[in-house]
Amino acid sequence: MLDEFKASIAKQLAELSGVSTDVILPAIDVPKATTHGDLAIAVPRLRLKGNPAQFANEWAEKYQPDEFVTGAVATGPYLNFRIERNMFTRKVLSAVYKEGTKYGFNESGEGKHVVVEFSSPNIAKPFHAGHLRSTIIGNFIVNLYRANGWKATSMNYLGDWGKQYGLLAVGFGKYGSEEKLVADPIQHLYEVYVAVNADAKENPAIDDEARAYFKKMEDGDQETLSLWQRFRDLSIAKYKDTYARLGLQFDVYSGESQVTEGMHRAMKMLEDFGLLEESEGAKIIDLEKHKKHLGKAVVQKKDGTTLYLTRDIGAALERIDTYNFDKIVYVVSSQQDLHLKQLFKTLELLKVPYADRFQHINYGLVKGMSTRKGTVVFLDDMLRESADNMHAVMKENEAKYAQVPEPEQTAATLGLSAIVVQDMSARRIKDYDFNWDRILSFEGTTGPYLQYAHARLCSMERRAAVKVNPDADITLLTEPAAQELVDLVSRYPDLLATTLQQLEPCSIVQYLFKLSHAVSVAWESLWVHNQPTEIAEARLLMYWSARTVLGNGLTLIGLTPVERM
Repeated sequence: MLDEFKASIAKQLAELSGVSTDVILPAIDVPKATTHGDLAIAVPRLRLKGNPAQFANEWAEKYQPDEFVTGAVATGPYLNFRIERNMFTRKVLSAVYKEGTKYGFNESGEGKHVVVEFSSPNIAKPFHAGHLRSTIIGNFIVNLYRANGWKATSMNYLGDWGKQYGLLAVGFGKYGSEEKLVADPIQHLYEVYVAVNADAKENPAIDDEARAYFKKMEDGDQETLSLWQRFRDLSIAKYKDTYARLGLQFDVYSGESQVTEGMHRAMKMLEDFGLLEESEGAKIIDLEKHKKHLGKAVVQKKDGTTLYLTRDIGAALERIDTYNFDKIVYVVSSQQDLHLKQLFKTLELLKVPYADRFQHINYGLVKGMSTRKGTVVFLDDMLRESADNMHAVMKENEAKYAQVPEPEQTAATLGLSAIVVQDMSARRIKDYDFNWDRILSFEGTTGPYLQYAHARLCSMERRAAVKVNPDADITLLTEPAAQELVDLVSRYPDLLATTLQQLEPCSIVQYLFKLSHAVSVAWESLWVHNQPTEIAEARLLMYWSARTVLGNGLTLIGLTPVERM
C-alpha cells in the first residue's frame, strides 16, 4: 500500500545521497511511533562514511515535497517523512472497497505448490483436544499460503496402522458390540481399546496376540484387513463431522496404511545406501554417525513389522512422486522434534529429490485442557461446552437474542472463536494453560471480543442512514483516531506477506486486537449517526473497511465472522 510513497522517497534520496534505490527501499520502514512521521529511514542502514545525523539534516533541508510526500524532518540519525494523507487514505479505502474479501491477498506464490500435513489423529479413537493445535494451526497455514498466491493441498495423514490396531481387533473380539459400533463407532472402539489395554497390563499374552494380528495385517491377510478397514471407514466418517464443526475440510485423506509400496521402497533404498544395521534382531539407522543428537532410529522390529519412521519415509517418497511441490510442511507437536529431524536427515542421506523442501512447523503443549468439570478431554465435548456457555451469555440480552437468525450456530461459532483465539494469542512454540473463565470472556484479548467488534460494526452499517459510498469525501477524515484506523487497515497486505516467513498465527491475532481497539477508540468520538451526510459517508466507508479487514483476518485464522450476537 505504501510502495508508491516509498518509491518517491527512494528516488529523491538516491539523488541526494548517491546511494542506489535498491539499497534505500528496504531501509524505509513504518516507525513504531508516528509522532515524527509516517515513514522513516535510519541513515546508518545506508552505510555511508560520515556522520549519519549530519546527513539526515542535510537531506531534510534539501528534500522537495511532491504529490506523495509533504516533507522530511531529521531526528538525530533518522529521517522522517510525512506522506500526503488524503491520497494515502483514498488509496487504502478504495483498495479495500474494490478487493473486499480478497483485500490483502497477493500473487507472490503464483505457480508454487505447498502440501500441508496436519491434524492426523489416530483412527478408532475420539478426536482428542490435544489434536486441536495441529488442526487449527495447519488450517491457518493453508489459508495463509493461499492468500499469498500459492496452491495449497491440505492433507490429513491418519495414524491408521501399527500394533495398536492388532490390540483393538483382539479387544473387539472380547468386548465388541455390533449395535454400539453402528450407533457411535468411535466412542465404542475407544471403550474397547481402553478395556483391552487394561487386560494387556495383566496378561502379556494379549500383547503377543495383538502383535501376531498386526503381522497378519502387514502380510496382507484379507480377513484381518477387512475388519481394520471397517474401523477406519467409520472413524473417518466421524472425523469429517468434527472437522465440519471446525469449519474445515481436507483435500486429501491419507494414512500410514496407504504407503505400503513406499515403505518397501524405503527399506530397499536404506539397504542400497548402506544405512541399515542389525541390532538385537531389529534393523536400525545410526543417525548419530551423520549428525549429533539424532541417535539411533529403529525402522524394522525383529518380527519384521515396521515403525512410524519407516512409514513416514515411505510416505515422503510417495509424496515426492505424486505432488509436484515446492514445499511440504508437517504441522506436528514439538514432542516430535527428534522424529522429524530423523526423518528429514534420512531423506537427505537417501539423496531424494526435494529433500530440502521439507519443513517441520512445531508447537507447544496445552496444559489443563479439560471440560469445566475436569473430566473428558475430547474435542467434541470441548466444542459443546464452549457453545453452551456462549449460548447462555447470548440469552441474557433477550432483545438482541431475538434478532439473531441462528442462535445455536452463532453460539457454536463464538465458542470455537474462544478456543481458537486463546490458542493463537502467543507464539505457537509456547506451552499455555487452558483457562475457561478467560477464554469465554467478552472483554480483553479473547475470541468473543473480536467477534463482538465485528458484529458491532455490522450493526452500525445496518442502522446507518447512509449507504457505503466508495466516492465519499475522505478529506473529512482528519482526526488522529481516523488516521490511526486507516493506517492499521493499510498494514494488512504487508502483514500477510511477512507472516508467511514465520507462519506465526499470533501475528494475525495480535493485529486483529490492535485493529479492534482502534475501532473502539474511533467510535468514542467519530459517530456516523446524526451526522451531516458527507461526514457520515466518509466515516461509514472507514468503518466498513475496518470491518472488512477484521472479517478477512478472522476468516484467515479459520473462523466465520458473525454479524449478530
